[in-house]
Amino acid sequence: MSRPRAYLAGPEVFLADGAAIIAAKNDLALSYGFLPNGIAEDELDPAGLSLFEFGHRISLANEKAMRASDLIVANLTPFRGISADIGTAFELGFMCALGRAAYGYTNTVRPYFERLRDDYYQGAIAKAADGATRGPDGMMVEDHGMADNLMIDGGIETLGGILVRRQVEQDRVWSDLSAFEDCLRAAAVRFGLASPA
Repeated sequence: MSRPRAYLAGPEVFLADGAAIIAAKNDLALSYGFLPNGIAEDELDPAGLSLFEFGHRISLANEKAMRASDLIVANLTPFRGISADIGTAFELGFMCALGRAAYGYTNTVRPYFERLRDDYYQGAIAKAADGATRGPDGMMVEDHGMADNLMIDGGIETLGGILVRRQVEQDRVWSDLSAFEDCLRAAAVRFGLASPA
């Protein structure tokens, strides 16, 4: 029986120590019985391409890898702001639209609403005349008690996955893979690679 293919999404590629973190995630996925699936090296040759063309090639290669994957495990830890990496959010949505098993994790327990209220609006939100909670820019502030935008949490929930939240110290927010491993453990049970605890 072939191993289920796992698409491991997240912003690690942008990190200074990203290659080491990606290698560790691949090793963990293999240890749980999954084949980590991603872009082949020969798809990353920029020779003769404009910057846009090369970016488009990477996008197509990621879509190809996702179509060939059985599940996604997405790192949804806030990246460069109050929400998950936008590319990772796209990949999660793409896999949800394909009906693939979806798992996610974030290394903060602070809900989206709290990050929006305290970090983005610096606490300056209030009930408006229309009854909605709004920031000083007039934008509505949503509070659904979720880890991120409701479509992220909702997509994972709809497909029977889990979204693991852990509070990790800032100096280990990207390197701590315990929540990632919780996702692998749950997925391994779902795919018949492990018995329920």
